[in-house]
Amino acid sequence: MSTDAPLRPTVDDLEELRIRLTAYCYRMLSNVADTDDAVQETILRAYRSLESYDPQRATLSTWVHRIATNICLDLLRGARRRSRATDLGPARTGTTSADLGAPLSADHFVEPIPDSRVISATDPAEIVEQRLSVRYAFIAALQRLAPRQRAVLLLREVLSFSAEESAHIIGTTVPAVNSTLQRARARLAKSPPETTEVFDPTDARQRQLLDDYVSAFEAHDMVALRRLLREDARSSMPPFAWWLEGRETILTVMGAADACDGDRLIPVPINGSPGFGQYRVGSDGVPRAFALLLVEVRENTVSHLVTFLGSQGRFREFGLPESVDPTA
Repeated sequence: MSTDAPLRPTVDDLEELRIRLTAYCYRMLSNVADTDDAVQETILRAYRSLESYDPQRATLSTWVHRIATNICLDLLRGARRRSRATDLGPARTGTTSADLGAPLSADHFVEPIPDSRVISATDPAEIVEQRLSVRYAFIAALQRLAPRQRAVLLLREVLSFSAEESAHIIGTTVPAVNSTLQRARARLAKSPPETTEVFDPTDARQRQLLDDYVSAFEAHDMVALRRLLREDARSSMPPFAWWLEGRETILTVMGAADACDGDRLIPVPINGSPGFGQYRVGSDGVPRAFALLLVEVRENTVSHLVTFLGSQGRFREFGLPESVDPTA
C-alpha cells in the first residue's frame, strides 16, 4: 500500500492561517466587524470543502486565500470607501469643541486593529514588514484602489504570491494580474501613504519619545508637548471629519480645554504603530476606558495623533483593562 499520498488538511491547519487571513481581510475591508465575518466564513467554507481540496492544484494557503478574496470582493460591492478624517477635506480652522460638527457614520472611517490580531511573524525582519503593511496610512491608501486592484497588490507585493498563484486566487489570467498590478501601483503612486517610522519597542529613542509623550500628556504640559510634536503635526478624532494641522493649532486646542486633564495612557500597539488606551477620570475618581489613541512618529517626533472616539467598547480586544487604579 502506498504511503506517499499527502495528508488531507485539518481544521487545525485552517486555524493556523487565521491571523494571516485576518491581516489580509482587514487590509481589504479596513473594518473589524466585516473582517471577522470574512475570516470566519472563509474558514467555515474551507472546512466544508476540505474533501474537494486538491493539493496538486494549489497550496492550502493559495486555496484558502481564493475563498477569502471572493468573500471580500462580495462584501465590497456597493460599500462606501473608508478613509481617515484627514482625507475627507481640509484641516478645520475652528479650534473649540463646538467646531466639531456632527459625527459621521462609522462606515466613513478606517478602523484601528490591535497588532496581536494581524502580526503573526516571529522573525524580526518579517515583523517589521508586517507592521508596515498594516499601518493606518497604508490601509487608508489601499482603500483608494478598486477592490480587485487592492487584492492583486496585496497578493503580489504584501503576501508574495506569484503571478500564477494570484491569477488562481482572483480567477483570472497571469497577463490580467500583471496589468491590474501595474494600474494599482500607478494609482497608489499618485497619492502614496505618508512615511512614518517603523514601530520598534526595543528602540531606545522611540521608547524615550513615547515615555516623554505620556508624561507630558498626563501632566497637561503644553511646553513639554511642544518639544515632542512636529511643526506640521496633525490631530484627528473619528467619527468627526474635523481635524487640525500644525503644532501650534493642536496645542492651542489642547491647552484651551481641561477635558484631558488627569487622563491616563496605557501603551498598546495599534496598526503596527505606537498606541495607547486613554482613560478618563469619572466622578468617582476612577480612570475608565475613554478612547484608543494611535500615534504616528516621524524623525523621532509625533507627526499624527488619531483619537478614536467611541472605541471604549473595544478595549478588551486590545488587551486593555476597562479601568485603572487611580493610585497606581
